[in-house]
Amino acid sequence: MDFIAGEVIYFNKPLTWTSFDLVNKFRYKLSRKLGVKKIKVGHAGTLDPLATGVMIVCTGKATKRIDEFQYQTKEYIATLKLGETTPSFDLEKEIDAVYPTEHITKELVEEILKRFVGTIEQIPPVFSACKIEGKRAYELARKGEEVPLKAKTLVIDEIELLDCCLPIIKIRVVCSKGTYIRALARDIGIALGSGAHLIALERTRIGDITLDQCMHPDEIDAFLDKEIEKTNKI
Repeated sequence: MDFIAGEVIYFNKPLTWTSFDLVNKFRYKLSRKLGVKKIKVGHAGTLDPLATGVMIVCTGKATKRIDEFQYQTKEYIATLKLGETTPSFDLEKEIDAVYPTEHITKELVEEILKRFVGTIEQIPPVFSACKIEGKRAYELARKGEEVPLKAKTLVIDEIELLDCCLPIIKIRVVCSKGTYIRALARDIGIALGSGAHLIALERTRIGDITLDQCMHPDEIDAFLDKEIEKTNKI
């Protein structure tokens, strides 16, 4: 592998890590192993700290392919808790409201999920990296300021109910770039006449890249040693 010329590497991002944490760790180890001070490293498709799964990292001239990967279809496994909401729509913030769930059945969940397949409008979470007049939405939200976000058009190709143990449901979502699964959880809760927030999220695919092709950050050293040794032998 020629990391300076450009390579594409697939990672399984761990829980609580930011996307930047992963890129930073890989860049640091790569520059040390290669004995260079600077090397271009970037990622395609940010994952929240509370999400895990497929993250594509590009080096050198391969960073020009980031847009290509970002526009590819993504697949997620999301676990939602019905009947409770949080300001961030996930576990980052404390529960701020409780709603009834007695009326919710598996059949109702399956019927409601069908409504979200196709082209939909989605308002992003206020705790997101969306920009408003040059500032990140989450920066304004954390200051307690009002965050006026406009709905975005996106495409949900598939939603499948994998498990229903009310008030917990697990769904598989195949969607386009720009989809916030946290916002989808919020909207599903509302459509069910209740509330909902995300309690777990795993990205299982970007385009043709699946989890079984991804390495854990703990494997970086061994991976780099092996690839650099192969290159040196050529």
